[in-house]
Amino acid sequence: MDYLAQARLVIDLEMAEIQRLSGRIGQSFVDAVDLLRATLARGQKIIICGVGKSGNIANKIAATLNSTGAPTVVLNAQDALHGDLGLVAPGDVILTLSYSGETDEILNLLPHLKRQQCQLIAFTGGLHSSLAQAADIVLDTAVQREACPLNLAPTSSSTVMLVLGDALAMVLLEARGFQPGDFAQLHPGGSLGRALLTKVSDIMRTGERLPLVPPDATVRQAVSTMGRCRSGCVILTHPNGTLAGIFTQGDFARAFESNPNLAGEAVRQFMTPGPITIQASKLAAELLNLLERHPVDELVVLDPAGCPVGLVDTQDLSRHRIL
Repeated sequence: MDYLAQARLVIDLEMAEIQRLSGRIGQSFVDAVDLLRATLARGQKIIICGVGKSGNIANKIAATLNSTGAPTVVLNAQDALHGDLGLVAPGDVILTLSYSGETDEILNLLPHLKRQQCQLIAFTGGLHSSLAQAADIVLDTAVQREACPLNLAPTSSSTVMLVLGDALAMVLLEARGFQPGDFAQLHPGGSLGRALLTKVSDIMRTGERLPLVPPDATVRQAVSTMGRCRSGCVILTHPNGTLAGIFTQGDFARAFESNPNLAGEAVRQFMTPGPITIQASKLAAELLNLLERHPVDELVVLDPAGCPVGLVDTQDLSRHRIL
């Protein structure tokens, strides 16, 4: 048996089902987002219910929604009929996950949920099932086949449910105008929390550690300033204090290859104009996004007038435990 070939087959089958899901979501998805958004705006909550593998997916979707500021609880279908229905309030929205749409524990709950005037969004592959008929909105999670060699174990179907839940949560996040600062309040721990709660101004180099030189400074002076400030670059500024460019150790190495006698030359000849910059008031998480998109080691920090007020080196991030 070729284990790698079998593993790739499983992955390919699940990817194919996700592609099918992407091609068929439509108005029902839009309706689901609008319903969830309106529910949260009224100060009510989302309740998710599933059994077995669907129950595991329900827990993950609930965690994602909670982490993006959408209050969500998981209702155990069996415990619900023995007292846990008390967490359901009129006007809550219920997400029910059942691939077949005929799960007994779910169907037994439906009359009680309807009595509470809760609207129902169903994740199901059974579009003509009892669950689908009872639901206000049906989201199609049907798959052509499971990734299981026996076509029995929930694999492709559970993946499709998970991906659809992620899509719903992320679109809802944007629809509600959820911002990085909001995310930070819900994730205070670990490097993620630090990146979301720390501002660029908290970690940037300033004062004597800020390597500033005028454009007419020589390369020798620029390199000396790098050494004094223990920096991998110098920032060039115009007489009015605005940014002119940046000269890095990499720029020096490249220029030295073609002109070993450049020490007395004006550094502006070798600078990089228009370097990557960021505002001091931005979050460190936004700085990380810039570094991911641009292959640089230093970011110039500007004030609103376009004047350099700081410098962030990638080493500063590890020192502050942001990475």
